[in-house]
Amino acid sequence: MASHTPGPITVLPVQTKADRREFVELAFRLNRGDPAWVPPLKGEVYGLLAPGKNPWFEHGKAQLFLARRDGRTVGRISAHIDDLALAQPAEQGMGPGTGNWGLLEAEDGETAAALLAAAEDWLRGQGMTRALGPLSISIWDEPGLLVEGFETPPTIMLGHNSPLYRAWVEAAGYRSVKRLINYSVAIRGGFPPIVNRIVAAGEKNERIRIRRVDKRRFDAEARLILGILNDAWSDNWGFVPLTDSEVAYVGKKLKPLVFEDLIRVAEVDGEPVAFMIVLPNINELLIDMEGSLLPFGWARLLWWLRKPKSRVLRVPLMGVVKRLQNSRMASTLAFMMIEYIRRDGVAHFGAQQGDIGWVLDDNQGMIAVADAIEARENRVYQIYDKPLD
Repeated sequence: MASHTPGPITVLPVQTKADRREFVELAFRLNRGDPAWVPPLKGEVYGLLAPGKNPWFEHGKAQLFLARRDGRTVGRISAHIDDLALAQPAEQGMGPGTGNWGLLEAEDGETAAALLAAAEDWLRGQGMTRALGPLSISIWDEPGLLVEGFETPPTIMLGHNSPLYRAWVEAAGYRSVKRLINYSVAIRGGFPPIVNRIVAAGEKNERIRIRRVDKRRFDAEARLILGILNDAWSDNWGFVPLTDSEVAYVGKKLKPLVFEDLIRVAEVDGEPVAFMIVLPNINELLIDMEGSLLPFGWARLLWWLRKPKSRVLRVPLMGVVKRLQNSRMASTLAFMMIEYIRRDGVAHFGAQQGDIGWVLDDNQGMIAVADAIEARENRVYQIYDKPLD
């Protein structure tokens, strides 16, 4: 019997509702056999891609593409441009002429190459001179390609992809420009003595107050925390400021996962200067829900959210205002917040492990904190770029 020779790959822009559905569903089909892949809630993915819902589209534009061969969908990619990223200084990673791609899924290397070429062509047509990715869709969503740590499922708000993708991206001429490190730390037994001494010294300092957030004042607390974040991270590689509407959107999405004893604000002389957000790992629930809350997922989710038990707690964000960074005060505040949340996480959520990240590979302050609490790297993501000649 003659073997079937696969036909050519065609890459076309997503235009219809059916195209968009295929774009979302493809990730489920390609990743279903990977025990470490956590199916996202499909409603969340549609929301991410919808200009009417995701306020990123107030300052960005995106084009989605599907790859087809022999009548089957075999790959997908997004190409996008963020006006706020274009306005950043070039030496900070983004800047003029830099467009992005992300949400890559492909059956094979040939498909990946065709998708990347289509994304690059679209970016060129928009006047871009450099492609940087993957970002899904902004630096604040799921940035980077997983290159180390494929064995275990990611925690909340971290991405996962096939180990094959790295070679395919690099074969298309991309070079790594930044590593994003995620750390894991055992938390039941407490931290090393040096950390406990720093915390004890901070508790004697009358200028310092570490408080829980007040969920009854949720909107004001969210604005306060994300105001500190925009200042604290403003010199970081890849930084793009969050707008007021994005702050409101993120706050609304995360509100069900906000627990007062897992979030701290640090004040010095009465002024809020640092924060730490910790979230229970809802991925422990989502991993076997196939991306849908029906028929019984709603009940399971609501029951879990009443009083989550979470083996792993994730620290997606922490920050200290710029004027205190690299000071002894900054590290004191960081260790105090980490220790107080550790105690509550173990006592109230049954947590055994903390996940901290991602951390930029040149963020010496956070790397020093991770080293001090004896955290270990458990996942590494890479962001790549390529000139668009």
